[in-house]
Amino acid sequence: MAALTLEELYERYIKPLPPAERLRLLELTAHDLAHPPSESQARPERSLMELRGLGAGIREGSDAQEYVDTLRSERDHRP
Repeated sequence: MAALTLEELYERYIKPLPPAERLRLLELTAHDLAHPPSESQARPERSLMELRGLGAGIREGSDAQEYVDTLRSERDHRP
């Protein structure tokens, strides 16, 4: 799914809103710009351990070398 441009986003979702809701959206946007989040709020610290176990079921029941060979084969046959 391709990302919408700002113009497409505006035309599709913002412009059809009633004037009062568009003004409210403008107010919210102005408030966000006037009070940007601090650096610590913008990017919460993450731990590598959060990824533990992610995707464990993908290769369950298959040989590790077969899995790697399959991935390489798929990569080599991409256009």
